[in-house]
Amino acid sequence: MFPQKALLTPPRLSNEKSLKTLVENRTVYSLNHCELNLFETYQASELVPLKFNDLVVTSMLRGKKVMHLFDDPEFDYLPGETVVIPSNVEMKIDFPEATTHNPTQCLALAIDQKKIADTLHFLNERYPKEGNFWHLDYQNYFFYNNVDLAATINKLIKECMSSALTKDALADLTLQELLIRIIQTQTVKSIDQDAPDQNNAIAQVVEYIRKNLRENISLKGLSDKACMSTTSFYRFFKRELGMSPIEFVLSEKIKCAKKLLKDPSLQINEVCFLSGFEDCNYFIRLFKKYEGITPKQYQLLHIN
Repeated sequence: MFPQKALLTPPRLSNEKSLKTLVENRTVYSLNHCELNLFETYQASELVPLKFNDLVVTSMLRGKKVMHLFDDPEFDYLPGETVVIPSNVEMKIDFPEATTHNPTQCLALAIDQKKIADTLHFLNERYPKEGNFWHLDYQNYFFYNNVDLAATINKLIKECMSSALTKDALADLTLQELLIRIIQTQTVKSIDQDAPDQNNAIAQVVEYIRKNLRENISLKGLSDKACMSTTSFYRFFKRELGMSPIEFVLSEKIKCAKKLLKDPSLQINEVCFLSGFEDCNYFIRLFKKYEGITPKQYQLLHIN
């Protein structure tokens, strides 16, 4: 939920002598149900086409691309960001800053469609959602990596590049985790973008949290709002969004604080209390933990 992007651990770049091309040089690791492609580009290029037969999860590792995808406006693609692309959809890519000293590196994980279907079927059978199904949302195809998603992708890179005899089995388990993390991340983004659905328990709770950040929000109070027991609500919330209710409350407070900090007339202690924190020292520590800088530094960076 925090806008800060969790970066992946980039694999080592190819040896210069092994490069077959300076634009989208490709290294492939093939497993039973997925294929990891590592692409490196060492010179500026425009509108380089790329398409896969399977659904592909791409994540930036180094450098900058500009993506042309669907009929949407082009967008910068940077480390800490992920794009999910359906099968047989062509993307076109610009590399405006790529050089031999500043290459781009991106992973593209092609996943077998049957593996995706089996995983979604398993989730819908074992962990059914109220009034909805586990599914990939192709409208929310671009998002920032959170810590859990980045950790899962890093683990999958390690398994795909491993020489262990058990790598296919371990990769299969990690693929399931990856799909869950992606769906949870897409759900959070969807809640951020869309008007709350009054028939959706999560959306109702989220709306209540956002309207009451300065109140004493407790797990019990949120459970009552959702008409669930505390235990059931906690499991339900974490399954849907990949974070606990209290973690979500803190993330909303930090997001509120970031908006307030763009007003140079507000003091840090005012921002602290207006965004729902009672202890200014705790607010400063938490803000720095998730944003990497103090509230004052953030405010100075965003003064117009």
